[in-house]
Amino acid sequence: MVASQAAFAVNDALVKLSSGSIETAQIMALRGVMTTTLLVALALWFGALLPIRHAFHPAVMCRALADIATTIAYISALRHMPLANTTAIFQALPLTITLLAAIFLREQVGWRRWCAIATGFLGVLVIVRPDSEGFNIYAVWVVLSVLAAAVRDLVTRAMPSSIPSLHVACITAGAVCLTGFAWLPVAGWQPMTGSLWAMLAVAAVAVGVGYVLIVLAVRMGDMSFVAPFRYTVLLSAFVLGIVIFAEIPQPSALLGSAIVVASGAYMIRRETRRGIKTAAEAEVP
Repeated sequence: MVASQAAFAVNDALVKLSSGSIETAQIMALRGVMTTTLLVALALWFGALLPIRHAFHPAVMCRALADIATTIAYISALRHMPLANTTAIFQALPLTITLLAAIFLREQVGWRRWCAIATGFLGVLVIVRPDSEGFNIYAVWVVLSVLAAAVRDLVTRAMPSSIPSLHVACITAGAVCLTGFAWLPVAGWQPMTGSLWAMLAVAAVAVGVGYVLIVLAVRMGDMSFVAPFRYTVLLSAFVLGIVIFAEIPQPSALLGSAIVVASGAYMIRRETRRGIKTAAEAEVP
C-alpha cells in the first residue's frame, strides 16, 4: 500500500511538472495512450480482458464519465496549486463516499461517522482557507474532482462482479485518453520535447504500478490494517513538493492534512469493522 501511494505521488508530481509546458488535454491524451496500453497488456496477461461489448454496460460507462470529470478537474487544479495541498484535499474521498452513500443510497451512518465526516471536511476548509487572501479558486476544482471520484467509486459498487477490475480500468483509461484527443483541437497542441515524453512515460508506468500494487495490498492484507496506509501518499507528496517544486507546506496545510487523515483513517477502520466496502483504493486521476 505504501509503495502504491508513492507511485501515485510520483505520477502527480510528473503531471504537475509537465503541465507547465502542455495543456491538460494533451496530458490526458498522451499519458492515456501509454496507461491504456500498459493496462491492456496487464489485463491480457491475467486473462481479465473481456469482449468490447462489456464497455457499454451502463455502470462501466457511467464510471468512465465520472473518471473523466475527476481527471480534468484534478489536473487543472494540480498545475496551479501546491502538490501537497491537492493531494491532501483529495484524501477527503472516503469521507465523501460515505456522505453520498448515506444521502443517495440510504446507507445507515451512525453519529460517530457523521462526526468524522464533519471533522474531515473541516480539515479541508483549513487547507483551502476560503476566508484568506491565499485562497485559490483552483481548490474548488480539487473538491469537484473529489465529488466526481466519489460518484465513480459508488458506481463501481453497482458493477457486476463478473466484470474484472482490470477490464474496467482499461475501459476507463481508454475513455480518458479519447477525451483528451477530442479536446485537443480546442486546447491546442504544444511541441513535445524528449523530457516531456519521458515524464509522461514514467507517469503512465507509475499509475500502472500503483494500480497493481494497491490491488495486491487490498487482496492480500487485512483491510482494517492496510487501508489507513493509503494516507502515506501525503508524505510522498510533501517530499516531492519540496524537492521538485520547492513548495514548503504552510502550517494550515499541515494542520488540515492531519485532520483529514485522522478523520479518514477512523472512517476506514470503522467501516471495515462493520463490513462496508470503502474507498481504500482511491484511484489517482
